[in-house]
Amino acid sequence: MKVAIIGRGAIGQYVRSQLAQHGITEVAQIVRPGQEAASTPPCISDLRHLPEQPDLIVDCGGHAALAEHGTVALRLGIDVLTVSLGALADPQLEVALTAAAEAGNSRLYLTSGAIGGLDALRGAPAGTITKVTYTGRKPPKGWIGSPAEDVLDLDALTEATAHFTGTARAAALAYPKNANVAAAVALAGIGFDATEVALIADPAATANIHEVYAAGAFGSFHFTISGNGLPENPRSSALAAMSVVSELVERKKRIGF
Repeated sequence: MKVAIIGRGAIGQYVRSQLAQHGITEVAQIVRPGQEAASTPPCISDLRHLPEQPDLIVDCGGHAALAEHGTVALRLGIDVLTVSLGALADPQLEVALTAAAEAGNSRLYLTSGAIGGLDALRGAPAGTITKVTYTGRKPPKGWIGSPAEDVLDLDALTEATAHFTGTARAAALAYPKNANVAAAVALAGIGFDATEVALIADPAATANIHEVYAAGAFGSFHFTISGNGLPENPRSSALAAMSVVSELVERKKRIGF
């Protein structure tokens, strides 16, 4: 399998470090304009300059990167795998990506990211889920650089405090670097506008904690995942990075999930 990877942050670098042991080759790094380099693999900012067509574009670059490169790749007939699920909360971008995929006969694949258990949501028959809630709880430092700083003094918190409550769509649009899990839950279940979200800064938390509750005609379930960050960047989820590698390995198999 040959891939091109968007992004040089902690998740992108982790994915790169795992490719060789799984027999996957990176043919290009997709970088910001001005960062191009004649390296191995080459660093390019325009997909039209790919040295060869990869089997898959892997987006580890965030919402803006998916918006910039996703439609181009899909129209070129190249499948895309993304961790930037929150970007799909933008209805115009979702329409553009869908149209590009149809035009190029390609697909946009979504990773599970920093959470597991989404098969339970996807497995519930359509129309039988009546309620889905997602609660994201992080230490105060995990919300640095987010809108949480506008409503809370993160350095002075002494107890768990919610800084956002609303729909998954509103969360994903307001917190592009912090609410991809909320988006994943929404996409697997009853959608962005029906999924309820609470984001909490908790000085007692020592990890990023994701809680999902769903109820409907099938019954109900509740699960919690406590995730660690990558050593290179504690604000990037280790499980999110691992989920990308897992998806790549699955796509190589003749029989798999």
